[in-house]
Amino acid sequence: MGSVDSYIFRTTMTSFAVVLASLTGVIWITQALRGIDLMTSQGQTIVTFLGLTGLAVPVLILVIAPVALMIAVAHSLNRLATDSEIIVMNAAGLSPIRLFRPFIYATIAVSILVTVISAYIAPDGLRRISRWDSEITADILANILQPGRFAQIEPNLTIRVRERQPGGLLVGVFIDDRRDPKERVSIIADHGSVVKNDDGSFLVLEDGNLQRFEVGKNDPALVAFSRYAFDMSKFSRARDVTYGIRERYLWELMWPAEEDPLYIALPVRFRAEMHERLLASVYPFVFTSIAFMFLGLPRTTRQSRNFSMVGAIFVAFAVRLAGFACSVMTNNTLWVAAVQYLLLAAAISGGVWVIARHVVIEPPAKLTEGLDALSASLARLVRRMQPSESGA
Repeated sequence: MGSVDSYIFRTTMTSFAVVLASLTGVIWITQALRGIDLMTSQGQTIVTFLGLTGLAVPVLILVIAPVALMIAVAHSLNRLATDSEIIVMNAAGLSPIRLFRPFIYATIAVSILVTVISAYIAPDGLRRISRWDSEITADILANILQPGRFAQIEPNLTIRVRERQPGGLLVGVFIDDRRDPKERVSIIADHGSVVKNDDGSFLVLEDGNLQRFEVGKNDPALVAFSRYAFDMSKFSRARDVTYGIRERYLWELMWPAEEDPLYIALPVRFRAEMHERLLASVYPFVFTSIAFMFLGLPRTTRQSRNFSMVGAIFVAFAVRLAGFACSVMTNNTLWVAAVQYLLLAAAISGGVWVIARHVVIEPPAKLTEGLDALSASLARLVRRMQPSESGA
């Protein structure tokens, strides 16, 4: 890699890292706010909250990375054009297709990153989220019993704890159990703690009393106890974790086990997800070729680059929107995946053809004249309004 290639590659990758981190951070914050109840209602720590929401970041990167690369390429090209470096390089004999080479290097690096994330990192993160969520659900005794709140574990079973002390000690425990229609059990204990062993999970209460109200009897049965174990195994049992299609690794989608019940039930969805993972690594090439097609060719400084920027954004948005539509339809009709492959191949081929042919994409003359006339009219209108405002 020559000095020019190294300079452009380094500039593009630096911009890509900054844009990717910024966009991912903003979107992650909006997504993380939806899970804020993980700390408030389920009593989880900030570490658990950040861990669960952070594991979803690779999924965001799959969509954001091509867009971030396009912004980075556009920024690098705009910087080269502002400093007239593109014109100097072209005058020195560096053709546009040759200038395109360092951007291809950057695109390959981003494509490899996306491939690794889509094949392993993203599904592994989703698997960890499923397992972690199962553990949180299983640990309901330690987390759902918040001081001063009546927690309804299930219909007709309510538990309240007055205070939680260090070491897991629960002070002032009240249990109202009406699950059996023939009787109602109320338990009040001075303190208690959660105990887990091979037999299950128990809320061990100490120094309290139990009142049993049976149907047909006027007086309740009152029992005082020094130690009583309330079985909570039913509510603290971890559910079996089953992985969905999005949580499968890429090689599991390409070569699924014949006896896999999910694959037997949804074979088309398996293939659709596989194609979507494979196509994720192609989008960086599409967006790079579109950005360079509009912004990478030499032009005079008097020619506005605003149209080129808007045109690149519009074409990239249209291609990505069409890709999303094809992905949705592929879930029901597998052959639509071939249309998406052809769409991306056409976008890349069209961009390379424009670059190789030195075709400068400019707006029609009438459109430019119309925009100039509109801008001049708005400027005159603003000038007319200024005296009247100052006089008023």
